[in-house]
Amino acid sequence: MPSYINLKVKEVVKETPDAVTISFKQPLFKKVKYKSGQFLTLVLNIDGKSVSRSYSMSSTPTLDSLVSITVKRVEGGLVSNYLNTQVKPGDTIKVMEPVGNFTFEADKSKNRHIVLFGAGSGVTPLMSILKNVLFFEPNSIVSLVYGNRNENSIIFKQKLEELKSKFGDRFNLVYSLSQPQNQWEGYKGRIDEAVCLNVLNLLPKHDASEYYICGPDGMMEQVKAGLKKAKVAASSIHMESFTASNESEEALAKLGDMGDKSVKIIIQGDEYQITVPAKKSILDVGLDEGLDMPFSCQSGLCTACMGKCTSGEVKMTDNDSLSADDVAAGYVLTCVGHPASDNVVIEFD
Repeated sequence: MPSYINLKVKEVVKETPDAVTISFKQPLFKKVKYKSGQFLTLVLNIDGKSVSRSYSMSSTPTLDSLVSITVKRVEGGLVSNYLNTQVKPGDTIKVMEPVGNFTFEADKSKNRHIVLFGAGSGVTPLMSILKNVLFFEPNSIVSLVYGNRNENSIIFKQKLEELKSKFGDRFNLVYSLSQPQNQWEGYKGRIDEAVCLNVLNLLPKHDASEYYICGPDGMMEQVKAGLKKAKVAASSIHMESFTASNESEEALAKLGDMGDKSVKIIIQGDEYQITVPAKKSILDVGLDEGLDMPFSCQSGLCTACMGKCTSGEVKMTDNDSLSADDVAAGYVLTCVGHPASDNVVIEFD
């Protein structure tokens, strides 16, 4: 079951006209423990309705005294607009403790090249990772390839330039702008396969390289294709989508026509039987039935709804948030999980 804590806002910094960094005080007696690349799920009450959203941390463990998330305003986005305009120092926000498998841990004995590709707010976890490399892995180098609309929309621009000045050749910083001003002399256009290959040819060559990609799905697939052409091993590529799964008709259609299925839910030893219709997720039905099932983002990103399938088969429209070990052990995300056989049993600790 997920664990929740209350964090007090220490400061709110406007990074760009449509992005803010919200920094929380560390609790006095129980520090928030996290890894670079993980995210917090915020639980907010907006207009009398409880809503949850997940945001990657831009702060770096053991380096930054505050725990920070950076939120870019989304047009029409209920939570992102609220966080950009309403949250202030002194506010207390309920959050689910950090989770996520898109992680990096520094090792001072290693000598490697960490290459980061990001676009827009996808830079948030990459910022945490690159600081981790620069400050705690002194024999390694890091490169950030970062796409934005224009110079004014570059999140962390001043901080990135300061890090470049401080660490010199250990930090390679490459921007690509889709709508640059006339005097822009860097890369132009969105980060795609061609930009990926061109940048790779210019970056330092290293026998040990790891690649982290975060941003819109289209950009990530383009970069992945470029890395494949460059003969990068799939095991060296790590991806984090910033596009929530929305259980689209296309995604559901790929699962096939599975019909209504009976599912047994076991929560801390108590058993419940539910019937899950085609095209509805296990979590949706469980919540409709009043079950106290764990959940948070409800979009396949945060893993809060993860349960262990001990019988039957469950198909998911998206399982990128699960590690290979999770999948092998039988864990499923119930918010995007659909029973594909009879006699499905899912257990929650």
